[in-house]
Amino acid sequence: MAAIETRLFINGKVRQFVEASDGRTFPLYSPATKEKVADVSEASEEDTNAAVAAAKAAFPAWSALSPSERGVPLRKLAQLIEENHDELARLDALSMGRPVSTFADPGRASAHFNHYAEAGYEALGTSSVNTPGFVNLTLRQPFGVVAAIIPWNGPLVFLPMKAAPALVAGNTIVLKSSEKAPLTCAKIATLVEKAGFPPGVFNIISGHGHISGNVLSHHMDVRALSFTGSGRTGRIIQQAAAKSNMKNVILELGGKSPSIIFPDAELDKAAKETMYSIQWNSGQVCMANSRIYVHESIAPRFIELCKKSLSTVVKGDPLDPKTTHGPQADKLQWESVQHYIEASKKLGQMVLGSEEQPDDSNGYFIEPTIFLGVPEDAKAMKEEIFGPVVHINTFSTEDEVVAKANDSEYGLYASVYTNDLSRALRMAKKLESGNVAINCTSPTGALDMPFGGYKSSGVGREGYTVSIDQYLETKTVLMKIDEETSL
Repeated sequence: MAAIETRLFINGKVRQFVEASDGRTFPLYSPATKEKVADVSEASEEDTNAAVAAAKAAFPAWSALSPSERGVPLRKLAQLIEENHDELARLDALSMGRPVSTFADPGRASAHFNHYAEAGYEALGTSSVNTPGFVNLTLRQPFGVVAAIIPWNGPLVFLPMKAAPALVAGNTIVLKSSEKAPLTCAKIATLVEKAGFPPGVFNIISGHGHISGNVLSHHMDVRALSFTGSGRTGRIIQQAAAKSNMKNVILELGGKSPSIIFPDAELDKAAKETMYSIQWNSGQVCMANSRIYVHESIAPRFIELCKKSLSTVVKGDPLDPKTTHGPQADKLQWESVQHYIEASKKLGQMVLGSEEQPDDSNGYFIEPTIFLGVPEDAKAMKEEIFGPVVHINTFSTEDEVVAKANDSEYGLYASVYTNDLSRALRMAKKLESGNVAINCTSPTGALDMPFGGYKSSGVGREGYTVSIDQYLETKTVLMKIDEETSL
């Protein structure tokens, strides 16, 4: 079994892996067994500044390369990620309880790096002769140093989503992993070194947001920052950017995603897919459909199908290939989800789940849970639970369900199940959401479509066709020409 890397990756081959400058570490425990997995280096302010300085020093040479040359180490990294699938699955299972049986993230990560390895030439400006006496154009140029702060629920989803387009656009990067799940990112750092990135181009650090994340958010040399996580932290980052250098900020801040089931829907399919959405990754997914609105005429049958679908879940050791349902990421997450469950028990009817509050002596496990009839103004209906808990309520008309679905400060993902095409498109127009799925639900997505949210679910979009633009400045060049000819 390979040794677990827990150090900071700053300046690549010049320093390679280093312990924190002040020697500090933080303990990481398995949420399934509560046993210590590792002591992880905690990046200090000095370390974070060193990473930014390394990225800044590497930027001129990296940005001067052609897109093809920048694509070479990206392509090699994609290959190495695929080759290390099993080890990356083990590390995610150990750090945040993700079952190895459902771990397909290395394939997605590899696809991202391979795509962007070929996509650098898409960074094009425009030209115009619409101003008499001028030929004008725009240049698309990299910001310089960019930062990425990624969440714990899918490190290998968010690392390539942010790093690959930033790098191929010619930026250098400092990426901070979450303290809840730092191990896969540290492993990727070992592969970054093998892939041949020049020193300082791709730096990966671990630590807590109030230290390293705070430094990156305020740093005057960080010109763009991409963050996925909580709305509270997103607001802090936006404030820090405004108070420092007005850095470009891209935010994906979670959701309270509704799924709407009409009478003409294929109920078996709708029940199976919506229950998978809220149970997958133990409900720790920003776009999980945690609110379901089912038409009153079909509610009893749909609810029974939902219970049947969740009955096949296998809870247990995330390292066991038979397990399909792992623990919450840590004690804090477990307590938070339990708080919402206990509150909902007083307001509605629990038709699936644990009647008694479970103890956490055998790990931070929570059964998939279904509530009926919880009032729309309850906190559990308004706030992101981030656990395997779904609230199902009924509706009678389109206008009623649209009002309920939109009555949220979140607007990341919504889904509609109906075989009426006109109804589907009406709903897609009316729902206040950055993503609307028809006859499917999260985690369904499309790599070539923009992903992001309305309202408090974020700022900006990510995806194959839009991400590079997020990491490029636009410069207008005005060229006066002499309209008279001379021999």
